[in-house]
Amino acid sequence: MKKFLKYMSPFAPDQSGACGVFYELGGLIIICDAGGCAGNICGFDEPRWFDKKSAVFSAGLRDMDAIMGRDDKLIEKLALSFEQLGGKFALIVSTPVPAIIATDLRSLERMGEKKINVPCIALDCTGTGYYDKGEEKAWFRLFETFAKESFEKAPGKVGIIGATPIETGYKDAEKLSAYLSGNTVIYSMGTTLEDVIKASECENNIVVSLAGLKAAKYLNDKFGIPYEIAYPFIPENIIDDAKKYAGKNILIIHSQFAANELRKAIGGDNIKCATWFMLDKEYTLDGDIQLSGEDDLTELLEKESFDLIIADSDALPLIKSTGYEGEFIDYPEFAVSGRLFG
Repeated sequence: MKKFLKYMSPFAPDQSGACGVFYELGGLIIICDAGGCAGNICGFDEPRWFDKKSAVFSAGLRDMDAIMGRDDKLIEKLALSFEQLGGKFALIVSTPVPAIIATDLRSLERMGEKKINVPCIALDCTGTGYYDKGEEKAWFRLFETFAKESFEKAPGKVGIIGATPIETGYKDAEKLSAYLSGNTVIYSMGTTLEDVIKASECENNIVVSLAGLKAAKYLNDKFGIPYEIAYPFIPENIIDDAKKYAGKNILIIHSQFAANELRKAIGGDNIKCATWFMLDKEYTLDGDIQLSGEDDLTELLEKESFDLIIADSDALPLIKSTGYEGEFIDYPEFAVSGRLFG
């Protein structure tokens, strides 16, 4: 059964990824739910919630509001929140209930903008997709909405697209910056909406997650900003430990760009990468695989022999259930286990 999880915890869903992109940018974030999805996002999938303020609200949908699609109630709540707190924009994030009743999100955007006179973005998340699907939609709409004006290039300025806490396992921009050099802007972490508005100042963009690729292509088409794929955030101790097994059969399970970067750091032709999340064929090598559920990993380990598996330790009970007796290196993946590096 695809996506069935017997050994592992549920992965971060698309609405969590969408909220994470906009979390630090100074807007009102409305999670269109009855309260459960908002609790999951703030309590489990957004590590910044505990020490960094952001205006995140649940729409608090009641049964009849959801069944009847009472959009006017939602807009009234949005207007009241804006009156009390202000905000540079409003973000409405859909969840399973609006998806099931086919809420007209474009209509919500128009109604919201007319009511509060700031940009209003509604994202069609369903709760059945994973965090990266929500991030992909959020990154694209973020730059499409706010990066409209062409500014003079800032010499040496580089934009980092895709580095959210869910993707990198770091909740503070300062710790991410330690991996970078020069004039870099880590969008949505330690930056403001003004940095997004002035995205055209960058001479180059670095895309660190597949979720940010669509947005980078948009900026390339609109402003001619070239982009490259890289993932500079892998902790040195993981790279050092993995290099000891260079030349052996290795399986890396992580997000695609992170896994590819670690494979490159280790070196050798006997390394396969797998991911529970999005996979782009353009960035795969022979044998790389997208895991749709636990059964896919079980089948892979029954067919092939590996000397080392590098993955989040949340997958270790599943891996051991196949009889695997090789070496294991724990490489935490926040979307899988909720574990941070810092």
